[in-house]
Amino acid sequence: MRVPLSWLREYVDLPDGESGRDVQAKLVATGLEVETVEQLGAGLEGPLVVGKVLTIEELEGFKKPIRFCTVDVGQANGTGEPQEIVCGARNFAVGDKVVVVLPGATLPGDFKIAARKTYGKVSHGMICSGDELGMGDDGSGGIIVLPPEYEPGTDAIELLQLVDEVLDIAVTANRGDCLSMRGIAREAAITYGLPLRDPALLDVPPPNSYGYPVKVADPMGCDRFTARTVVGLDPEARSPIWLRRRLQKAGMRPISLAVDVTNYVMLELGQPLHAYDRTRVDGAIGVRRAEPGEKLTTLDGTQRVLDADDLVITDNRGPIGLAGVMGGADTEIADAVADPETGVVNGTTEVVVEAAHFDAVSIARTARRHRLTSEASKRFERGVDPEAASAAAQRTVDLLVLLAGGTAEAGVTEVVSPSGPRTITVSADHPDRVAGVTYGRETVVRRLQQVGCDVYGQDELVVTVPSWRPDLTDPNDLAEEVIRLEGYENLPSTLPKPPAGRGLTERQRLHRRVGRALAGAGYVEALNYPFIGETVLDQLGIEDDDPRRRAVRLVNPLSDEEPLLRTTLLPGLLGALRRNDGRGSHDLALFETGLVFRPTGHEKPSVRLPVDRRPTDEEIAALDAALPEQPRRVAVAFAGAREQDGWWGQGRPATWADAVEAGRIVAREAGVELIVRQDQHAPFHPGRCAALLALIDGEEVLVGNAGELHPRVTKALGLPERTGAMEIDLDRLERAGLGAVQAPRISTFPVATQDVALIVDASVPAAEVETALRSGAGELLESLRLFDVFTGEQVGEGKKSLAYALRFRAPDRTLTADEASAARDAAVAAAVERTGAVLRGA
Repeated sequence: MRVPLSWLREYVDLPDGESGRDVQAKLVATGLEVETVEQLGAGLEGPLVVGKVLTIEELEGFKKPIRFCTVDVGQANGTGEPQEIVCGARNFAVGDKVVVVLPGATLPGDFKIAARKTYGKVSHGMICSGDELGMGDDGSGGIIVLPPEYEPGTDAIELLQLVDEVLDIAVTANRGDCLSMRGIAREAAITYGLPLRDPALLDVPPPNSYGYPVKVADPMGCDRFTARTVVGLDPEARSPIWLRRRLQKAGMRPISLAVDVTNYVMLELGQPLHAYDRTRVDGAIGVRRAEPGEKLTTLDGTQRVLDADDLVITDNRGPIGLAGVMGGADTEIADAVADPETGVVNGTTEVVVEAAHFDAVSIARTARRHRLTSEASKRFERGVDPEAASAAAQRTVDLLVLLAGGTAEAGVTEVVSPSGPRTITVSADHPDRVAGVTYGRETVVRRLQQVGCDVYGQDELVVTVPSWRPDLTDPNDLAEEVIRLEGYENLPSTLPKPPAGRGLTERQRLHRRVGRALAGAGYVEALNYPFIGETVLDQLGIEDDDPRRRAVRLVNPLSDEEPLLRTTLLPGLLGALRRNDGRGSHDLALFETGLVFRPTGHEKPSVRLPVDRRPTDEEIAALDAALPEQPRRVAVAFAGAREQDGWWGQGRPATWADAVEAGRIVAREAGVELIVRQDQHAPFHPGRCAALLALIDGEEVLVGNAGELHPRVTKALGLPERTGAMEIDLDRLERAGLGAVQAPRISTFPVATQDVALIVDASVPAAEVETALRSGAGELLESLRLFDVFTGEQVGEGKKSLAYALRFRAPDRTLTADEASAARDAAVAAAVERTGAVLRGA
């Protein structure tokens, strides 16, 4: 809402010298969001005057039409002689009154005016358009042509109200009353403690039986409809300068007198209005719901197919307007057009003025359904004062009579659905308890009365809410009014005191430890939206029967291309890696932790929880039962070099082993030792994919996968050729863990190292051999590491040699060579028994 300060002063006697910045600070303190204060006419200096065009000479020989004019500017130039000006505009003629800026003046933008030679003539000034003066679009598309009554030499700066301040206020959805000068003036009056001159306090004649006929078939959609008729309008009448300028400052374009008046009253009182050409309305005006398939051509020239839920204005022919949104073209106010033969000007001379109150929800849905947001719909959907309809109609009639020479017919139509005032019962100390400040009953009553409430009672207050505040519905709303008017800045700053002994849960601590560990290993966290599409699942090579294909589909997705909730973290992470690689970062290592959504198919329909009380445990449980499983996962994706080249030596490209190591880093933070086995799992390369398993309740459970992506996947997603990834389930790791991670005990006794090389079939996974060695070595084994894999003629065809380093240590003594050898032999024996291994060299 754009609020000119000069217009605001008509309703509130603001202190002399009070600037727009001062008013902004006051309104912001009471809760209004004043975004900017625009200084109109900043840097403008005269002389800027009214001029009368005396002669026009067309200059030939130039690429565009140029006119050499003489203009009477009175005594503004100091001589009284006509001013010679070169101008390229063509929307004015001899005898027209225009706006002239003379040499020595400065226009907005620090544009200084001086006499200069152009097109072979000397131009002593400029004939101005609205854009050049910072007025905005006035609908003329060229030079400002003034009404003939203004004398040459009149100061145009004052005449056109070029110097002003405009407050741009972002009105929240609950404060529809502030989409009007009346509402802003009321707030300013309260803030400054000054009386308000309410523009809605008008003498309005009572309704009678001979007004224009109106039939309301849907009183729920339209609970009030006022109709007034004005006849005898002068079709040539134009909107006066003061009205046009106020519309321009408020951000609206002047169109015609009747339309300008309805827009002006809407801005003034907040009540949207519509004017119909009475000669183009066939019969009584009706209000009803549209028939499915009905069509209406609105004022913007678009033919719209109506929905059964649309509220429409009709006559005997059918719809003539979308109620509360936009009028129809069939009853549009006609432009004044002169008959070429007789010279008689024809146009609209009789209008029916509509001032109605429509259901906010219905108007909002219609506007969104047709993608048609208007100034009227913006106000109706936020709440319009129903009691202002008759006053707005009267104000419109008065202006049409005054400015267009019309006559108001005596008939007054008013269709009203009976309704009582809204009352709220609230304790007098309720605002005190909400704010933690003692205001007292007198302050509470005074503040509520200032916003227009009627208040009765002592300890229990019965508050009647004013018609222009539909947002006040419960005691907390009333408390908020008291608090904001008393000043948010006066509320005490009290920090909450958390109860002792509560901190992060074990799940949260694990999440943080994992993030820190991966960051320490060189990975960078990337946060992605949890939305995916079917296409990316196809690109990842995920089969139709894969559980990752069962996804939750959103009713209102942000993008039609990504309507599903993710079932894996990889699509978003790989997309981030692709974007970074495309921007020149080729050595990448990213990680993400977050939820995935896995519906089981057993979810129950969700329930709508109450908002007037705390839901019961049963209601919360029912809501939880409607949700899919949401396990927390961590994933990594990498490409390029894992170790950079440098003076220290050659670098190393990332491989599938780095993906497995990332899984081990995550598992160690949960106190879990992973079991790694070869696997085949989309989207990984079948020969470079590992299954990550952990022991849960004595059973091996798959917790994730790691490896390099399949070449088809990297090609489909536009990724580097050797892209690796890992994804692991944090919730399963937490269940596999033994609680808090225990710090290792550092022994003071030396370690005994034993190496062993075992020959096994090439098909035997190294993980099985490692498991057998661990079980056989016993409690003395401190660590086990595979340091070499060898294949060749020396070990035989179809065989491989696995070399392990075993470290033995006792917590209470130095091991003898015999004890270390015995532990090694026991480990080898277990491997021989379980995997068929043969000790190399034996």
